Amino acid sequence: MSRSQRTGSQLSNASHGSLRSPTRINESDMDESSSLLPSYSDVERKKQREEGSQCLAARHVLAFMAFLGFVNVYCLRVDLSVALVAMVNTTSNSTNSTSGHECPDPNGGNSTSSKKTGEFDWDEKTQGYILGAFFYGYIITQLPGGWLASRYGGKNLFGYGVLGTSILTIITPFAARYSVYMLIAVRVLEGIGEGVTFPAMHSMWGSWAPVWERSKLVAFTYAGAQLGTVISLPISGILCDSDIAGGWPSAFYFFGVLGCLWFVAWMLLVHNTPAEHPRISITEREYIESSIGKKEILSTPWKQIATCPAVWAIIVAHFTSNWGFYTLLTSLPTYMSNILKFNVKQVKKFSSFYVNCSCNIPGLSIAIMSNGLLSALPYACSWLMQNASGFTADYLRHRGYVSTGNARKIFNSIGVCAPGFLLLVVGYVGCDHLLAMVFLTLSVGLGGGIMGGYNVNHLDIAPKFAGVLMGVTNCFATIPGFLGPAVVGYLTDNNQTRGQWRIIFYITSCMYFFGAIFYNIFAKGEEMPWSRMPHKELVGNRSSPLLPPPPPAPDRADATVNNTPPPEYSE
Repeated sequence: MSRSQRTGSQLSNASHGSLRSPTRINESDMDESSSLLPSYSDVERKKQREEGSQCLAARHVLAFMAFLGFVNVYCLRVDLSVALVAMVNTTSNSTNSTSGHECPDPNGGNSTSSKKTGEFDWDEKTQGYILGAFFYGYIITQLPGGWLASRYGGKNLFGYGVLGTSILTIITPFAARYSVYMLIAVRVLEGIGEGVTFPAMHSMWGSWAPVWERSKLVAFTYAGAQLGTVISLPISGILCDSDIAGGWPSAFYFFGVLGCLWFVAWMLLVHNTPAEHPRISITEREYIESSIGKKEILSTPWKQIATCPAVWAIIVAHFTSNWGFYTLLTSLPTYMSNILKFNVKQVKKFSSFYVNCSCNIPGLSIAIMSNGLLSALPYACSWLMQNASGFTADYLRHRGYVSTGNARKIFNSIGVCAPGFLLLVVGYVGCDHLLAMVFLTLSVGLGGGIMGGYNVNHLDIAPKFAGVLMGVTNCFATIPGFLGPAVVGYLTDNNQTRGQWRIIFYITSCMYFFGAIFYNIFAKGEEMPWSRMPHKELVGNRSSPLLPPPPPAPDRADATVNNTPPPEYSE
C-alpha cells in the first residue's frame, strides 16, 4: 500500500470509527498528518523554545547586569575617598602638619580663603583607619561567599550583598555624625556585604561562560568596577560641593538608592545556571553546556587547592596587584589634593571638558570637583584596557597563536610591570603636574591588563570550583585593602611631602614586580587534574545520601587542555 493510500485509509477508518463508537486507536496507526502538519500554536511554541523569549543571548544579559552590578559595587566603595576631602576640617589639621609646599599653589595661596570647612577633625591616621575599615569586613566573607555560591548559586548572594551595602551607604552620614567608631563599624558591615560579590560572580561564570569566551565575558563584567570608579569620583565631587542634602551626605544617598534600584532588575532578569533560565534558547543552552558541562554540586578538594602551585601563583598575583590598586584607589585623591594641588588651572592643561564642568563652581568646589574628575581619569583608561585585554586574550587563544597559560602570563605581566615602572617615574617628575598626571593615568590604566591575566585564571584551572578559588585568592588580596591605606596614613601623618609619597611608590612598585615574577614561574593555563577527576562526594539531591562516583564523562575534549575550539555558535 502506498503512503498516500495508507494515510487516506487510516483517516477514513478513524473517522468512521469515531462515528460508530469511541474505540481507541493504536499509537502505530495514528494519523501521520498530525506530525506533518502541526498546529500554528505548536510551531510558535517550538520556535520560542529553540530561540528563547529574549532578543539578547542570556549570557550577554547576565554579563550586562553583572557589569552594572560592579559599577554599583565600586560606586558604593569609592564615594568615601572623595567625600572624605569635604568631610575633614583640613584647616585644623594643617596647623600641625608638614604639608608639601614644594609644589606651588597656582592660586598664590588665595584659594584657601574660599574653602568650605569640613565638620570632622580627623588626622591622617584616623582617615586611614576609616578608609581601611571596609576591608576588615570584606575579608571575612570571601571564603564563605565562594563556598555558598558554589553550593547554592551566586544570584541571591550577589544581589543581597549589593542591597545590604546600599542600605548601609545611605545611613553612613548618620553614623559619621554620631561617632567615628560608628562610621568605622558601618564601613566594616559594608565590606561584609560586598565581600561575597566577586566569588559569587566567578561561581556564576563557571556555569555560564563558554571556554573560548571566558576572558571577554569576565573582563567586560569586572570592567564595571573601573567604570564605577570613573563615575563615583567626579559625581561624588559634584555632590559634595553642592548644597543638596547638606553637601557631602548627598553622595552617599545617591549611590545607595542607585544600588537598591539595580537590585530589583537583577532579581528579575538573572538566573543561576542556563538550566534554570526560563527564557534561554535551547541552542544557547546546549552550546554552553557542551562547552563547560552542566552545573554539579561537588565536594571541595581543599587539600588539592591548598597544595597547588598554580593556585598560589594566582594568590600572589592577586595580592600584589591589589596592593597597588587599593593604595592608589583610596589615596590618589589625597595625593592630588595635598601634593599636586590640582585645581581648575591644572585641569585646563588636561581637557577643556573638565574646565567646562568645573569652572563655574567657586572656591573649594573647583578643587574637589576637579580632584574627583582627574582622579577618575586613570580608571577610565583602566576600564578600556580591561576590555581590550580580555577580548585580545580570547582572540589569541582561539586562533592558536598562544596557549592559554602563556596568554595569562603575557597580559598579567603587562598589567603589573608597566604600572610598577611608571609609579617609579611618578616619584621623580617633581611638581610637573602634567607629567605626573600622564604617568599616573598610564600606571592605573595599563593595570587593566590583569583582566586577561590572573583575574580569569581561576576559570582555566578549575571551572567547577571557580567561585571557591576566587574566595580563596580574594581573601588574601583583601589584606592590602586595609594594610595599604594604613601604610599611607603612617608615612604621611603630619608629613605630606613628595619624599614620603616617593617611598609609597617604591613599596608599590616592588610589590608589582615580585607578583609578576612569581606568577610567571608557577601559573598554569590548563584545567588541574583534581578539578577534572570524579569526586566521591558528588551530591545529587540534598535530601538524599551521597551518591557513588559518576560515570566517565562523554567523549568531549577539554578545550582548555587541547586548545581545540568547539563548533562555532551562532545566535
